[in-house]
Amino acid sequence: MGHPTPPAWYVISLRPQGGHDALRRAAARHGAGLLALSPWRISRCDDDASRDALRAALASPVVVFTSPAAVSAAQALQPLRDAPGQSWLAVGSGTAAALNRAGIHEVAFPERMDSEGLLALPELADLHGTRLGFVTAPDGRNLLVPTLEARGAEIHRAEVYRRESVPLGARALTALAALQAPACLLLSSGGALQEVLAQLPDSLAGRFRALPVVAASGRLADAAHEAGFAHVVLADGPRPAQLVKAACTVRPDGIR
Repeated sequence: MGHPTPPAWYVISLRPQGGHDALRRAAARHGAGLLALSPWRISRCDDDASRDALRAALASPVVVFTSPAAVSAAQALQPLRDAPGQSWLAVGSGTAAALNRAGIHEVAFPERMDSEGLLALPELADLHGTRLGFVTAPDGRNLLVPTLEARGAEIHRAEVYRRESVPLGARALTALAALQAPACLLLSSGGALQEVLAQLPDSLAGRFRALPVVAASGRLADAAHEAGFAHVVLADGPRPAQLVKAACTVRPDGIR
């Protein structure tokens, strides 16, 4: 039996350990392989303080979830149930879909799936005297809370998971060093990018920064430029299909 033909090109994912499957499937639909460089893993909180904070957040008239990981971690702590008159908001379609699967059927999310898009939702325009539950990680969506507080919200923050730094895998670093095919970095987290850059050996850092980057938002595009990447394009959004579609436009061979 012969060896399988290697992919003609690759995308590089910085998502947490175990979080690459959707990107891998999207890449395969365009003939690309995926190289996973995970700088952290997701660790769910499981303590009384986290449960109390989540209970208060979910009892608020407005509830905001910042990621699918926040939904799954919250659901592990207690069932998610919506109450009459509550507004449930998600930063993007993936988070909204996770809430739908958890039993929350009415979830608003922005067309522009980032912090700025979420802040533009009419449900968050005037929050004077409104209790708002914010379900996230310790460093999750740092732009949102000060802005929501400035709009008058009383924030009940529930940190239900943490990102724990992990060493880049030796196998992944070896694969990156040996990579000969065209490759594109898919960027959906500025924190992940900083973690990877801090760990890359000097022998790979320059080559890594020479990769074209597809950024999930304008803020992330700016972060890539600031980190020394010269070729950065903006995807239509953060979904795997959107990121890979944009990556097709920066392939050196131009094949779609």
